[in-house]
Amino acid sequence: QVHLRESGGGVVQTGGSLRLSCEMSGHTFTRYDMGWFRQAPGKERDFVAVIGWSDNSSFYSDSVKGRFVISRDNSKATAYLEMNSLTPEDTAIYYCHVGVDSDSYWGQGIQVTVSS
Repeated sequence: QVHLRESGGGVVQTGGSLRLSCEMSGHTFTRYDMGWFRQAPGKERDFVAVIGWSDNSSFYSDSVKGRFVISRDNSKATAYLEMNSLTPEDTAIYYCHVGVDSDSYWGQGIQVTVSS
């Protein structure tokens, strides 16, 4: 059973930075792309970023490109999301995601609040 555990959220002022972590257990971390999504109040869950398992290639949504950096440490089975130049529009619950075979797994979500 795949389990994802996020950490690192909290409250930060506009212009500040936070780093989220997502630790995976229950399966071979190195074989799968890892992604981050977020859901703001009253909105749908949106894609934020993804990092490939084979070459660490990354892809970002337009809204975070140039401000957020996704990375992974295979020795720790952990993916990271470094978030910089945060604005109140980044306030959301952030979710880690992995697709294993035909199944989709999500973390429990972690709150990020950016105050103005």
